[in-house]
Amino acid sequence: MSFSFFSVLPLMLSTFLMMIGFGLAGYVVPIRSLAEGWSTLTISLIATGYTLGFTLSCVVTPVFVRRVGHVRVFAALVTLLSVAILLCGLVVDWRAWIVFRATLGFAMSGSYLVIESWLNERVTNDNRGMLFSLYLITTMIGTVAGQYLVPLGDAKTPVLFMVCGVIFSLALLPTALSTSPTPAAPSRANFNLTGLFRRSPVAVIGSLLAGAMSGAWFNLGGVFAKQIGLSTTQGATLLASLLIGSALSQIPIGRASDRMDRRKVMVACGAIGLVSCLAMLLLSPAGAPTVYVVGACVGAMVFPIYALNVAHANDLAEPDDYVSVSSGMMITYGLGTVSGPLMVGPAMDRFGPNALFVMLGLYFLAYGGYAAWRILRRQEAEGLVSKTEFQANTVPTPGLDVAAAMSQPPPLIEPRDGEADDATAAS
Repeated sequence: MSFSFFSVLPLMLSTFLMMIGFGLAGYVVPIRSLAEGWSTLTISLIATGYTLGFTLSCVVTPVFVRRVGHVRVFAALVTLLSVAILLCGLVVDWRAWIVFRATLGFAMSGSYLVIESWLNERVTNDNRGMLFSLYLITTMIGTVAGQYLVPLGDAKTPVLFMVCGVIFSLALLPTALSTSPTPAAPSRANFNLTGLFRRSPVAVIGSLLAGAMSGAWFNLGGVFAKQIGLSTTQGATLLASLLIGSALSQIPIGRASDRMDRRKVMVACGAIGLVSCLAMLLLSPAGAPTVYVVGACVGAMVFPIYALNVAHANDLAEPDDYVSVSSGMMITYGLGTVSGPLMVGPAMDRFGPNALFVMLGLYFLAYGGYAAWRILRRQEAEGLVSKTEFQANTVPTPGLDVAAAMSQPPPLIEPRDGEADDATAAS
């Protein structure tokens, strides 16, 4: 156990530093955008650049890893992180920022995949749960710490962008200097979104909606905090409260979904999320402490539902299909993160900051409503292969599930005879 921990310690340190930079960049960019007088629509376009880069990297990065290995790819991606955030501080133009943020999204997504696939090969079945729990805690603490760096500086100057670039660069050192062996090249997996939807439409639609909510909040949450009058420190606390709510809800949601029809848990998450969004609309004028509590309730539903969707999709898949399912769910989630800011940003620009939680409430309504409709259409046991384990995911990225799939033996997913007929009855 101790050997396994120390063998991944450099990876954990790199992750911690990288997530500090992630938290800082994710908060300072919208704050600076507001200081420049850019509209919420413009800020949402910048956010879309990030999500497009994030989604593209999910497909491209594994190709580079297979060609040159984890260490070289990670070094290149961290360099891109540093360069992109430094350019944001040097060239303050929203059109350029779309490109810079796309570069950040590409490098951040690729770094997740490299680190998590690397971590997957270093752990064993005996300590996998403990080490991945430690990894998720590390990512959350790093993100929150980065957000709290913003109040220590002035977002109107390049200083915070320079600090972020330095932190990203430091994230490379622990891994680059580590003597731990590098993992083998990841496997190649084909994915079929049409087949995945036929097998489990509720998981695909749920993943799309989960991505939309996550993308909207993480790119426009800072804008909401500033526009309702919260200070920079209070805004950082609001962002942190959603992550804390997410961390606290993982075990209850996971246990409940393992013991009953996961779609019923989806309905419950949709209902609780909708009520929480309505509460935010009604109580946000009450002041910061109330906003923090309600924000934690929203976060408790927004971020864990992706893992719930993946678990349900895997319940209906053969073990040989897990890689394909993971890849398809990742792409679907990425498309959702692209659509979220594009849908929510214009609404906030026209109707004000509260439109963020109106849109999130509508997403929750669609999420729970569609799951309820699928329950009426199909019994739980129909099409079930085996009940798989719920895998917690604190920070909203699908990288953990995909990286786990990448570390599997390299099967190429081929369509089986009669697959279309067998999958028709899926949920």
